[in-house]
Amino acid sequence: MTTLNISMPDELRRFIDTKVNTGEYQSASDYLRDLIRHDREETERLLVEGLQSGSAKPLDMKALRERAENALSSSPENHA
Repeated sequence: MTTLNISMPDELRRFIDTKVNTGEYQSASDYLRDLIRHDREETERLLVEGLQSGSAKPLDMKALRERAENALSSSPENHA
């Protein structure tokens, strides 16, 4: 196992300490390892989802712009 030193604002350190002090995690290292594991799993899930979504299609900027303009013109803020 390797060691990694990180810097963070006091507020984040207090948040981690709270997680440890409530017994949710044994140490700050356990908490950070858990966060990284979950992030890696989510990244892998999103990659698989992307691969399973089918072939990439060319982006039609004109159609995208029209959809955006229609959405903006129909939003409640624009009818005030």
